[in-house]
Amino acid sequence: MLSVVFFSAFLAELAGLESIIGAFVAGLALNKLIPHSSALMNRIEFIGNSLFIPFFLISVGMIVDVSVILSGPMALIIAGTLTLVAVFSKWTAAFFTQIIFKFSKGQRKLIFGLSSAHAAATLAVILVGYKAGILDANILNGTVVLILVTCIIASFATESAAKEIIRNSNEDDHLQLTSKTNNETILIPIANLINIEKVLDFAVLIKEKKSNNPLSILTVVPNTDEAEKTIVKAKEGLESYLKETTASDTNATIMATIDYNAASGISRTAKEIMADIILLGWPQKTGFLDKLIGDKMEGILQNTEKTLFICDFEIPLVNHKKLVLIVPPNAEFEEGFAIWLNKIAKLSLELSIPVHLNCVEETHQAILKFAKDNKVTLTVNYFYFNDWDNFLALSNMFGDTDCIVLVSARRGYISHFGQLDRIPVKLEKYFPKLSKMVIYPQ
Repeated sequence: MLSVVFFSAFLAELAGLESIIGAFVAGLALNKLIPHSSALMNRIEFIGNSLFIPFFLISVGMIVDVSVILSGPMALIIAGTLTLVAVFSKWTAAFFTQIIFKFSKGQRKLIFGLSSAHAAATLAVILVGYKAGILDANILNGTVVLILVTCIIASFATESAAKEIIRNSNEDDHLQLTSKTNNETILIPIANLINIEKVLDFAVLIKEKKSNNPLSILTVVPNTDEAEKTIVKAKEGLESYLKETTASDTNATIMATIDYNAASGISRTAKEIMADIILLGWPQKTGFLDKLIGDKMEGILQNTEKTLFICDFEIPLVNHKKLVLIVPPNAEFEEGFAIWLNKIAKLSLELSIPVHLNCVEETHQAILKFAKDNKVTLTVNYFYFNDWDNFLALSNMFGDTDCIVLVSARRGYISHFGQLDRIPVKLEKYFPKLSKMVIYPQ
């Protein structure tokens, strides 16, 4: 592939054209011949993203003369004009597209966001013109500013438009419990036996009684020479805990799998048994940052799409007096909204404790609608909350016998925003003695 690209670039130069044109034509010709999910495509993307693109950008950065921007107003005027014309022309194109095809405002904004970014092609054209002496340093510097501004605008516009389109959709499927809940499968990966009893108690309480599928207790063993012996020991260690589930008339099964790391084993097993919910114990207090938001948890979040509960019960479940539920805006639009809300309602009912709901009014109304439409018993005390920068203001609501339930979100989804990623660390730092739970919806 690289030979073809370089040879095409060489032929373009022989023809009196820029080498980038030959490389671009080679890409157009060969792109259809390479399957997008093949190993070759994966390696091409890796080499391009890790080697060629960074070196191209670095080489341009070495040419840019920052002092030109600061030396006079001309460079800033050119940069502002280029940026204004580029953004306005893309918005105008999106506006006329909206009128012709009768799109909504959200769809217009999405078209604008996806098309307004200027990057590699723009930079390559300007660079060729600069080297040929057609364009001066002011144009080159202005183009770099143009790329910076348009890429930022495109990112925020696209994210905002995508959320607006989802909010304006009339589909209420996410508010309905599907028939699959009566046949749900719960996976409980066990890294250590410290808090397994409380996690199993929680699983028994929230499990759908109509489901015939047993609770699946999983242990992941490293792929070493001692793997078989380790599996036997792990199963023996877990056997004693099956009595607890049997006493509550809940079936459970023990599973052991060999994999190179825990995250990969959990993700693969979840797919094999088609798990609906994954229950994880809270990581150990040492090295919390590395363990909760490090490779293991990140791997599970990226490789599984199912609802994930991360639990830390400091006292027995029956001793809790209320559930403090904290929900981000737009959580009602996530696909797993009905799943986690049904489980919280079931937990509240089983323990006979109220739910203190902290969220915005739109989410509150969606929760009430869910309870009404699905005939779910849910005792809710509502408190308006939207100050995520000052999350610790909720500490006045936390008692020693409360369970804090934070609904988070995977990155890139409609209810996700930056502050959510930092809150689990705050919970561990400021409330280590309180029971807590972090939920990542499907």
